Amino acid sequence: MSNRAPSNILDRPLGGRGRGNSNTTETFVSQSMFAYLYSELVQYHQSRVSSISELERRLESSGYGVGLKVLELLSYRARESKRETRLMNILQFVSANVWKSLFGKPADSLERSIDHADEFMIVDYEPLTSTYVSVPSDLGQLSVDAFLSGIIAGVLDGAGFSARVTAHSVTLEDGERGSASGGGGGGSNNGGFAHQHTGGASSLPLRKDKAVFLVKFNPEVLKRDSSLDR
Repeated sequence: MSNRAPSNILDRPLGGRGRGNSNTTETFVSQSMFAYLYSELVQYHQSRVSSISELERRLESSGYGVGLKVLELLSYRARESKRETRLMNILQFVSANVWKSLFGKPADSLERSIDHADEFMIVDYEPLTSTYVSVPSDLGQLSVDAFLSGIIAGVLDGAGFSARVTAHSVTLEDGERGSASGGGGGGSNNGGFAHQHTGGASSLPLRKDKAVFLVKFNPEVLKRDSSLDR
């Protein structure tokens, strides 16, 4: 079986975190390149909004189009002639197939809300969108992972599972798995947002939080899924 890297950069996932082989730079898109471009995207939208919520909506909107394209691409590659009809299956597709296509690994967990049947959570301990971006203190409530929530919403909407997806930063509990990389630390500051240099996992402090993407499905989606159980 060939281990050659994909010749097309669009076929490569971002990052390569946790991999020590010498082929990492050949098989993954550069983290530094993505970190710089994403920092510029955040700053671009920041200069055109007047509130944190509006900035998050713009980041979500930017990710939404990516989600639609990712769904189209993965469906084409899999030669799927039938679209997914079950709710749990599409969530597993997002947390496994979509995440692996984008980041080279599945999401860390997929959980269902105990209190609300229409809510699910996709958890990532090392979201690239916030790992190398330092949020200024005056925008402390901003979730720069909103771009990823937009990607999730785009995939779900494109597949016929309308949902509201929001990104949340949740503090890690004692003993909970953390990451060898994290936001904060030195970097170049442009327009308030610091792009963190990506010289290696050891150059960044441990993350103290994780990204939780809350997926709340529209009532008609739950109703349709329940009818398939009959």
